[in-house]
Amino acid sequence: MEYIVIVIASILAGVGTGLVGLSAATVMVPLLVVLCPTFQGEHGAFMAIAIALASDVLGSGVTTLTYAKNKKIDLKHGWIMVACVIGMCAVGSVVAFFVRQQVMGAFSLILCVAIGIRFLLKPESSHKENIPSEQKLSPFQIAISLFFGLTIGFGTGFFGSGGGMMMLIVFTAFLHYERKTAVGTSTFIMTFTALIASVTHILMEPSIVLECWPFLLIGIGVSTLFSLLSARFANKVDGKITGYVAGGLLFVLGIVLILFHYHEYFDPTYVEEFLFLAFWVVVPLVLVATSLIIIRKLSHLPDYIFRKLLHNVAICIIIPLVVLSKTWWIPCILIGALLVLIFLFLKIFEPFPFYKKLFVEKGRHEVLVSFVVLFLLLAAVIALFWGLRGDEYKYLAIITVMAWGPGDAMAAIIGINFGRHKLSGRMIEGTKSVEGCIAMALTSFAFVAGLLFIFASQPWWLILIQGVLVGVVSSIVELYTKKGFDTITCPLAAGLLLFLFSLI
Repeated sequence: MEYIVIVIASILAGVGTGLVGLSAATVMVPLLVVLCPTFQGEHGAFMAIAIALASDVLGSGVTTLTYAKNKKIDLKHGWIMVACVIGMCAVGSVVAFFVRQQVMGAFSLILCVAIGIRFLLKPESSHKENIPSEQKLSPFQIAISLFFGLTIGFGTGFFGSGGGMMMLIVFTAFLHYERKTAVGTSTFIMTFTALIASVTHILMEPSIVLECWPFLLIGIGVSTLFSLLSARFANKVDGKITGYVAGGLLFVLGIVLILFHYHEYFDPTYVEEFLFLAFWVVVPLVLVATSLIIIRKLSHLPDYIFRKLLHNVAICIIIPLVVLSKTWWIPCILIGALLVLIFLFLKIFEPFPFYKKLFVEKGRHEVLVSFVVLFLLLAAVIALFWGLRGDEYKYLAIITVMAWGPGDAMAAIIGINFGRHKLSGRMIEGTKSVEGCIAMALTSFAFVAGLLFIFASQPWWLILIQGVLVGVVSSIVELYTKKGFDTITCPLAAGLLLFLFSLI
């Protein structure tokens, strides 16, 4: 059974290396640690990483040759990364020997899922042309190369995985490499880091060769073969295809392995609570959002009103998330799952004409970004007020968000339709009105005071004071916040005031 696992792991590792330049350890380590008893001992994860690194040597080597034949390697602008990564990988390998293997095994599972999500959300780099060969690195690019080169090098030796992925991001995002050139250059570096790190691992733990030599030979042979085949495939197809293939593979594999590895820790009551909460959050959210979309298509509902209504529907899920749950981290997990699903859904349909008609955006990816920021905000306030302060303060998570959302919508509606006294200036973005600011303050006051009366056992006069202060401050903060960041600044301001009152 273990030999079947190592063959499957080696195939997947080779495909990941050839397609998108992933380290073999990204796939191999989770599979070996979870499914093979040999790698579940005191230094099991350390040994699994060593085998994965050894498999990376030839796999990365043949992948590098394939990309080199297609002139997809650029060392002139990546030599700093090469030197730093290679120099630090041995240090990371030595340190890894003395770290708890449970930590390393858990990290490999989480990293597998995280890298999968990354490729699903961004399957390829937005850069289409390489940096000109005659152009020198800027001081910023040199600093980036030094910082990431040292950290990636240490991480490659320590965890055995993540190095190829991180180098890919640095090369594309900061050094402006085209995706295939970034993959070719990163696999070139990985060839040497894998060699150095695997030798260091074997010297620290000789039993890797003495007891696990069959795994070592199978891993090297199979992963090398599939690295070569997938690299040839990757150089002939659209980068998005390889990105989606790798992302879907890693995401599904990571989730399955996490569920398999930690199944004994899953308390049935937590699963029941999650499913119960998901039903009462997702079903109303889908029904109301669908109704709004139908109304939008059948009527002449203005774009800004539709956007504000849809945004507030998403905001209001904070109420069932907090009221219906008994454990603070379960709503946070549900928020994360919803964010991934909604993001993928919008990302898939974003290029279609009906999407552009339905969501009239002021800027590129505006709807996507707004949902990401909003859902991260919901998770943050739940973690801060409920997770850190305790059950008696969890209602503050609701009030913090509701102090901003409805007021922001009312400010836009009143300001656009009835705003006669305009406000403008260097610190004010666009044109806003006194009437809109007053509407924001009054709406925020009403929601804060009303929710405090429901959830907080405080004197009525103290509740009114909090409502007035939060309403006024939220209106002022919204007035002077630019580029849509009021999603963050207004709840933060309201949360700070409510937190200070909670101390009193």
